[in-house]
Amino acid sequence: MTGKRETKEWFNMTLSVSERIIGFVGTGVMGKSMATHFLQAGYTVLVYTRTKEKAADLLAAGAIWKEHVSELAKEANVIITMVGYPSDVEEVYLGADGIVANAKPGTYLIDMTTSKPSLAKHIYEEAKKHELYSLDAPVSGGDVGAREARLTIMVGGDQEVFDAMEPVFTIMGTNVVLQGGPGAGQHTKMCNQICIATNMIGVCEAIAYAKKAGLDPERVLTSIGAGAAGSWSLSNLAPRMIAGNFAPGFYVKHFIKDMGIALEAAEEMGLMTPGLALSKSLYEELAANGEADSGTQALIKWFEGK
Repeated sequence: MTGKRETKEWFNMTLSVSERIIGFVGTGVMGKSMATHFLQAGYTVLVYTRTKEKAADLLAAGAIWKEHVSELAKEANVIITMVGYPSDVEEVYLGADGIVANAKPGTYLIDMTTSKPSLAKHIYEEAKKHELYSLDAPVSGGDVGAREARLTIMVGGDQEVFDAMEPVFTIMGTNVVLQGGPGAGQHTKMCNQICIATNMIGVCEAIAYAKKAGLDPERVLTSIGAGAAGSWSLSNLAPRMIAGNFAPGFYVKHFIKDMGIALEAAEEMGLMTPGLALSKSLYEELAANGEADSGTQALIKWFEGK
């Protein structure tokens, strides 16, 4: 049987909830909520994360712990990863004990980590050699979007693979768009991070200005959030800044990683991104002052001199 015929038959196969085994690698701030939605929907969920304690709530809710990525890969027919850095993605997928080397032919691989577009393309090619179907599908929406299953999911890969996995994506998100071929999801996420990077500077400057002018910043948000200045960061992160809540919905250290990827990709394309470069420099200074594990809203501390 040719690879093409196998692919067609696999895509025509309708797996019920009871037959579809979800393997979830990475159960951090967002991954934990994302995996929870599959449990609540009645799926069998296998989990692996480097620190087992981070999966305790999922295990209590019925998830099945796997000691190694390879063990998870051999049993799942849909594998979702949400790890930290491109180096983690490479190890999880392409290492000797990783997903590609151990997954069954016909398994769907969905990397939802924000990672390098070039790495997404490489994983796609390696997966194809092993008769696996790969999608890069980074997300936006933070901890709130993950918790409420309202994530925006930006997907790169083949149309038929996307069509097969769309019901899986809708368990986690409400805005799911195939952006193009392999790597297109990651490139779209870079567009997202570039917008956020400069917007966060504006949000912080506005709050700092409001305070200096003797205004009530919460009342200011009521006005400007409903007008042309409105944004997700203004509505969701500015109130946390004002309240002094710097718990991570998205870590400073991970945002710096994302901005680094975007700057590298932009440079490769010959594109200047001065706003992105400025934002990254401010966040790097913030991280150097002990805020690497804070939420991205901690940038206000730079402007307030804390």
